[in-house]
Amino acid sequence: MTAQTETPDTVTTVYKVSGMSCGHCEGSVSAEISGLPGVSSVKAVASTGDVTVTSAAPLDEEAVRAAVDEAGFELVGRA
Repeated sequence: MTAQTETPDTVTTVYKVSGMSCGHCEGSVSAEISGLPGVSSVKAVASTGDVTVTSAAPLDEEAVRAAVDEAGFELVGRA
């Protein structure tokens, strides 16, 4: 499975985030990543640690890492 797929208008990337355990955690991570330029949707799943991000262009992984860190969690990498 690839961690990133592209269509003509969007890029979807799945990241692994450690430390999420509930809906509040999912919301915190989603809110921080949603604030990055070009992000159109974020779906975080605490039970798997997967965070699926759809954006207009590939995101800088360090920017995603900083957003996840700001939410209080750790970006492990791409799924």
